Amino acid sequence: MKWKETDFKSGILDINAVLIYGPDAGLVDELCDKALEKLEIEKDNLLALDADDLRDKQDAVFAESCSPSMFGGRKAVIISGAGDSDTKIISELVTSTSLCATIIVTAGDLRAGSDLRKLFENGKNIAAIACYTDDAKTLEALIHKELSAQAGIRQVSPDAMSYMLSHMGGDRGITRSFLQKIAIYVSDKHVVDLEDVEKCLPDTSATSADDYMYSLTAGHMDQTMIALDRLIYSGADANMLVRMLYNHFSRLLTAVVDGQLPNLFWKVKDKFNMAIKIWPADEIVKVLSRLNDLEKSCRTSGMEPEILIRDFSLKLSLSAYKLALKRRK
Repeated sequence: MKWKETDFKSGILDINAVLIYGPDAGLVDELCDKALEKLEIEKDNLLALDADDLRDKQDAVFAESCSPSMFGGRKAVIISGAGDSDTKIISELVTSTSLCATIIVTAGDLRAGSDLRKLFENGKNIAAIACYTDDAKTLEALIHKELSAQAGIRQVSPDAMSYMLSHMGGDRGITRSFLQKIAIYVSDKHVVDLEDVEKCLPDTSATSADDYMYSLTAGHMDQTMIALDRLIYSGADANMLVRMLYNHFSRLLTAVVDGQLPNLFWKVKDKFNMAIKIWPADEIVKVLSRLNDLEKSCRTSGMEPEILIRDFSLKLSLSAYKLALKRRK
């Protein structure tokens, strides 16, 4: 079955397994947590493992999934970071007639013809739900809802909203964290201005983030690495930077393919339009695929994520430099 978020909330108790996937890793994590909460899973009734370990631990996973809880209550098994290569084992697991646990499978962005997606979308008593990054419409609605609920905010200035729409939306978890900081910062003022938003950006300044993204897409290698140094020095997490880049290139792809420009803060509009001229759609698609691989490598390769993001940024800015040169010829 193909699910929307409303289906997820009402149907999670009645299925054997669910696939939660998509480019918004924060929303994937959020829905996974909601599933455990809705199922009322206690710590002793939960088994969590990475898909990379699934083949080696297959017997243990099946034994845990197909045996009743010794402590009472529901059981759940979480398989994180799954891909098409895991489909056969996961299929055997979720279709087992002896299943005693709810199986929760999480994954990154999966193509429309993905074997894993087809398994969950077409199977019986199992479902798939996609977690796509927020667009301008859904992001604006989320901003109003969260700020109103947390701090009784009655008004967000147009500049402040434009700024938030330009700098958020790639990861639901980061977005919520950002909005929580704003809610605390404005306290009883009940109004959010541009100055409030600028002072509450998560983990790092917007200026450094913009410098990093737009220097990279323009092929300015020195500026890219300097801006990245500033971000890392100020405490920016490598996974957050990967998701920020994914959101940036996703917006760029939409603009190149459909001509739909995102709601951008005025300071970066010219830079975004320049990136549109430099980057063809097929090259952007390749970057998005590489970013998916990079995010997985940050979690599973054993290498320092900071080293991986530095290597990726240098190579990608070099590619951008070559594209910019090609355009000028």
